[in-house]
Amino acid sequence: MPLDPTLIDVHVPEHPRGAVLVLHGGASRGAGARVSPSQLSVLRMVPIARRIAREGGDDVAVVRLLNRFRGWDGEHSPVDDAHWALERLQERLGELPVSLVGHSLGGRAALLAAGHPAVRSVAALAPWVYPEDVEPGIRGKQVLIVHGDRDRVASPVRAEELARRLSRTADVRFEVVPGGKHAMLRHRDAFDGRAATFAVRSVATGAAVAA
Repeated sequence: MPLDPTLIDVHVPEHPRGAVLVLHGGASRGAGARVSPSQLSVLRMVPIARRIAREGGDDVAVVRLLNRFRGWDGEHSPVDDAHWALERLQERLGELPVSLVGHSLGGRAALLAAGHPAVRSVAALAPWVYPEDVEPGIRGKQVLIVHGDRDRVASPVRAEELARRLSRTADVRFEVVPGGKHAMLRHRDAFDGRAATFAVRSVATGAAVAA
């Protein structure tokens, strides 16, 4: 029997107004390779989740998702795990607005899971995407894509083209981080800070986030 993904509470206040679900990336390590809590792609999201929690305070619940498997294949993808997590959050917290924040393949999963009715916004950091990754259910939702111009793992050109396509139906901002690389180890404010402010404002106030 396959194991479920795992949800890790970062900060869950008693009466939140919204929730943020944080999605990690991670390339495949062979069929059926399990996600480890200590892998770098998972650890990379810990400071981002904590920053969101600090900014959201008692208004926002922040939860990290550990996918079942590493990478992305034809039978299972991180999008499946994101949908599973969104259902669990609704069961636990009620029908709160949710922002998805993901990095790399987690950014792609966030964008493709945006059709879930609970999702109000998506922040995709250095997302590994194709220009064709247009989820019809993203119509009318808020999207922030932040990409470093020195990213050699996930193409900023493909991400910008996807942003243009999404902007036909969604409220999209594409922001470039000069000198930013895929790991986001530098320019933390440009990546983490923008994602935290965007996510918290979109679910705690219900208002569009100013550029």
